[in-house]
Amino acid sequence: MQDRPLGLLLINLGTPTAPETGPVRSYLREFLSDPRVLDIPPLGRWSLLNLIILPFRPAKSAHAYRQIWTALGSPLMVHHLALAEAVQAELGDAVKVVAAMRYGEPSIQAGLAALKDADVDRILVMPLYPQYSSSATGSSLEEVFRVAGQMWNVPAIQVIPPFFDDPGFIGACVAQAQPVLAALTPERVLFSFHGLPERQVRKSDTTGQHCLSQADCCATITAANRYCYRAQCEHTARAIAAGLGLSAADYVVCFQSRLGRTPWIGPYTDQVLTELAEQGVKRVAVLCPAFTADCLETLEEIGLRALADFRAKGGEALALVPSLNATPAWVAAVSHLVRRQAGLPDRTAVGLAP
Repeated sequence: MQDRPLGLLLINLGTPTAPETGPVRSYLREFLSDPRVLDIPPLGRWSLLNLIILPFRPAKSAHAYRQIWTALGSPLMVHHLALAEAVQAELGDAVKVVAAMRYGEPSIQAGLAALKDADVDRILVMPLYPQYSSSATGSSLEEVFRVAGQMWNVPAIQVIPPFFDDPGFIGACVAQAQPVLAALTPERVLFSFHGLPERQVRKSDTTGQHCLSQADCCATITAANRYCYRAQCEHTARAIAAGLGLSAADYVVCFQSRLGRTPWIGPYTDQVLTELAEQGVKRVAVLCPAFTADCLETLEEIGLRALADFRAKGGEALALVPSLNATPAWVAAVSHLVRRQAGLPDRTAVGLAP
């Protein structure tokens, strides 16, 4: 009897089904109703969502989505499905690959159902967020376990942990950035990560005394900050910078996409760009290594709005380094992580192309 395949569930965050107010409102309602995303008391979360965010934000966000929407649909969806298809081709029949989104469609529930129908031997889950956060990684895994726990026959599940320091991931980021930097010769390189409220970073501190307590608290990964999103972002930036031959003076680590008035981890990307323009810097390149696929936050927030703001303040050129998407180097890195976690033979180990 032929061995049953391994199931692989690739998870990204999600996207509206269309760049219109109604679909965007539905998406934001699901996304921001998650207590891991808006980690405030339920009444406050309901009030913020229904009285402040949903009456006004969907129309504005829909306009932003329309700026980047493609003939094939949402860029995040297009790249996510392309990655799943390429990883499937790379891993072959030994693995059944299914793409899912934490919010929206295709849902995690639908993804697990598809793997159940494929009669897989076990399920390997890979959240496609390089750095750990409770609001992305934690929420996605909570939903996986919630759905799987409702099955009569609960499947065996393994999880690929955050890969912020994985050599394949770092190498793929370096390969994406090299031609952009060579063409632009930027005066400064920005590593712009998605932001988080400071309270969420402190909640990940296993000691309650380390994170955000001193200027260099993220300089190394320790037992206290091993779940710290900011420390993992800093590590990723240092590794990519080393691969690109950048000195500490050549780059800045910053954070984008903040929401609300509570303190978020900084420095903030928009403020950094303003300061650089005021200092006379004319050319910057921006990498967004928290995102493995191009989406609203990379294409619109950085590629369009940040570019326009930088130029308005005196800058001349802002080059966005594309996300990894479904590039061959990233497909190879994902496949290697899967084989290593699942105990499958690695093609590179037997002298074959990755």
